[in-house]
Amino acid sequence: MKSKILAYMLILLIGIIVFFRKGMILDYVGIHLENPFAKEVQVPSVYAEADKNHNDIPDPLDIVYAARKEVKERTKYESNYYEGGYPPDSEGVCTDVIWRGLMGANILLKDLMDEDIAENLALYPRVDGIPDSNIDFRRVPNQSVYFERFAESLTTELIAGDVENLQQWQPGDIVVFLDGYHHVGIVSDKRAKDGTPYFIHNNPPFASEVKLSSFKTPIAGHYRWKY
Repeated sequence: MKSKILAYMLILLIGIIVFFRKGMILDYVGIHLENPFAKEVQVPSVYAEADKNHNDIPDPLDIVYAARKEVKERTKYESNYYEGGYPPDSEGVCTDVIWRGLMGANILLKDLMDEDIAENLALYPRVDGIPDSNIDFRRVPNQSVYFERFAESLTTELIAGDVENLQQWQPGDIVVFLDGYHHVGIVSDKRAKDGTPYFIHNNPPFASEVKLSSFKTPIAGHYRWKY
């Protein structure tokens, strides 16, 4: 009897690991499983071909590849205040995936945000009237305000299997969550079989690449840099 109970518990545990939030737990450790019987949805790649840093890689992919380094190195989720603003390469939070990704395309988000915050202080909710360049650019609500002002705003609706909707979600896009859960990350160039994109982010314990559809929190913003 005891062995049967243990077997049932093991099966239950495996089921949770495999099916919880569309395999999010396995995605976290780099194991991406798909239903072998599911129909694969082909979504056209329509990202910008701009290459402003002249490295023969389109800037949206530069952003994805730079962000993915966080995943490969399993950058530890560590929320601290740093003199100079930038945390060490081995640690960071979700907002650090954004500026590091953009830096892959030679876009210096910190400098751009510091300048706009100084000129439009009242617009930024996580500044409290006193700018601090060591931390302001690493706040999710502040990044959200900046992208709302200067990036292209796109659909926040994600519909599995709907090619017309899914092709609006392209590599390098930035996704923001604000409703009870402040979080941000970058749309990957990898897609699940249902056409929904993967999402590069840093959430405890470390940076990972997971299915965007595994998030249950409503998407507050979906942005694309104006290349």
